[in-house]
Amino acid sequence: MRPVLPRYQHIRPLAVVRCHTPHDVANALAHARETGVHITPRGGGHCFAGRSSTTGIVLDLSPVNDVSVHDGLATIGAGATLAEVYAGLDRHGLTLPAGCGPTVGIAGLTLGGGLGLLGRRYGLTSDRLRAAQVVLPDGRTIDCSDDQEPDLFWALRGAGGGQFGVVTKLTFEPVPAEPTTRFLLTWPRSRAAEILRKWQEIAPDAPDELSANLKISAREVTLFGAGTPGDFLDLAPATADIGTMPYVELKQSFDDLGDLAGEVTSRSHFFRRPIPAAALPDAPGQELNFTPMGGAYNRTPPAATAFVHRAERFLVEHAGTDADWVHRTWTDLHEHSSGRVYPNFPDPFLDDPLPAYHGENLQRLGEIKRHYHPAGLLRFPQSL
Repeated sequence: MRPVLPRYQHIRPLAVVRCHTPHDVANALAHARETGVHITPRGGGHCFAGRSSTTGIVLDLSPVNDVSVHDGLATIGAGATLAEVYAGLDRHGLTLPAGCGPTVGIAGLTLGGGLGLLGRRYGLTSDRLRAAQVVLPDGRTIDCSDDQEPDLFWALRGAGGGQFGVVTKLTFEPVPAEPTTRFLLTWPRSRAAEILRKWQEIAPDAPDELSANLKISAREVTLFGAGTPGDFLDLAPATADIGTMPYVELKQSFDDLGDLAGEVTSRSHFFRRPIPAAALPDAPGQELNFTPMGGAYNRTPPAATAFVHRAERFLVEHAGTDADWVHRTWTDLHEHSSGRVYPNFPDPFLDDPLPAYHGENLQRLGEIKRHYHPAGLLRFPQSL
């Protein structure tokens, strides 16, 4: 399985180990310890910083993709994609608050936090995690939860993947997959500043049931998400597509939303205060993506899990095939940001990345890393 992002598809590993069991993972880790060859796990292969690519050994977890439900809990193999997770849970009338990309891996998404259309109602994907099976760098397989290895379990909920061990199985408390209102509204690009101003007023403080994502491209402004768009309809959209459907179909309907193709550069940051309209950059062939926080995301204390970003109002992603535009607009807006960065959108260009990813949880994460992983076998640029 090749990485999804074109910029990393030229990297050829020395070996790819298709892991079916924790024993397979442990054997590969033992080989890496003995030889010193770099080793990295891969679930979906979507990492913006290419952390699941290496010229060493790739641990391909895609064969471990089973989804089962028992006693109200969902057990999911770490190699499952979101499409497999949603389909498997929907058979039981259940789902998870998670992302839209069908080929994104559930493990990587969860370990870095996990934002999605149900997140303002139910929290991060990692907030629904109840247990995990982990193969440690020394080869031991352990189970962790609030009651077993609680420090490791705390760290797995938001610090990012490949930091402490190789996760092979995740257990979640899922949520009901209820029929949900889906909306997609558009305006001409000339109204971007007006729509953004209103979005910043409404989206982060909206009822939990409303998740309204904003995309500004060179062609138009698009508002899409789940829930009743309410006040946004007062802005007289040029087009409005609104309907109620099974939640699994709603997720599928957004799979192909976006205009960008090719080698895309992406950078992001969190915001706690509005962006002035005058600071909004032009987007010639590029995209600005705005994700609302608030709701259940922000009701969990920053120290309760490794995901520290509980006071943010929204996330902005700069994405485009023009890397210079991405860097320039990111720099221009960064003075208005909180300085924090979503761990699932790792940024190789950050000058001081660890405080940006982990904030005041950084010290505790470092202590946990030294306890469970003193030898540094699992390493990458910007790792703990």
